[in-house]
Amino acid sequence: MEGINTVSIILFTAGLLSLFGAIVLAIVTHYRKRAAILRMRQMLDAAIDGTFIENVYDESLYSAVENKLSEYLNASEISARKTAQEKDQIKALIADISHQTKTPISNILIYTELLKEQNLPDEAAHSVELMEIQARKLSFLIASLVKLSRLETGIIAMHPGEDSVTGLLEETYRQYCQKAQDKGLYLQVETSSLQEIRAVFDLKWTGEALGNVIDNAIKYTKTGGIMVTVKPYEMFVGIEVADTGIGIPEEEQARIFGRFYRSVAVSGEEGVGIGLYLARQILEMEGGYMKVVSEVGKGSKFTLYLQRLGE
Repeated sequence: MEGINTVSIILFTAGLLSLFGAIVLAIVTHYRKRAAILRMRQMLDAAIDGTFIENVYDESLYSAVENKLSEYLNASEISARKTAQEKDQIKALIADISHQTKTPISNILIYTELLKEQNLPDEAAHSVELMEIQARKLSFLIASLVKLSRLETGIIAMHPGEDSVTGLLEETYRQYCQKAQDKGLYLQVETSSLQEIRAVFDLKWTGEALGNVIDNAIKYTKTGGIMVTVKPYEMFVGIEVADTGIGIPEEEQARIFGRFYRSVAVSGEEGVGIGLYLARQILEMEGGYMKVVSEVGKGSKFTLYLQRLGE
């Protein structure tokens, strides 16, 4: 009987020790998992704020999941640094192209002006005029390509802020009214009762976008003119640019916003086909958008939509 009691005590003690060991193991496992999760959270926080640095890991202390996460974050950090370096290289290349081409083109234009002052034969004078036209086209093309490259690579940063739509329209009118008049067209900008209409946009680059649209309207309008009006909506402000120009065939309306696209109908006009592309890119980077309604022979209406702040 005494032997049985001794065995029972031993078994009971062993059971208690096993239970205690299980509890201790569970607690240790819980804290190790918690520590691992905290370390991974620290890794993610460091990756988000850009301070992640790869460390030496000990498999006895860090789980395989932690190591995989570390490898992924390290690869992401390397990729981000590589992207930043490539962006800097592109920025330097664009700056070099802009700088290296500006002086030769300026010199060509100066020489053509000097030649035009000479008493040249008619044929030579005509050739000088053509040379000047082509040099100006080349200058415009390079400037447009540099601007496009800067925009697409993110070198140009947008800084949208709440601003007056009236100021945007008035500045654009000052820039293009003379060009319209020189072609015998009217350019009307409706700014009455717009003092309270505000939207969120980058004044400089939205002016560039609106200017491209108005410039196109002037270019492809032979008689009549261009009317610019503003229509406020709940979430957007629409700036409508309506012209009395040649219009755009329906099958081409989705393609005109493509880079370097030019319709056969306007191939004789100056341009490189990136004005509307740039305009749409600028608006999209600000959270806006752009659409067109047109009919051949009856003109076109482009609408630029700018975001409004919530009431």
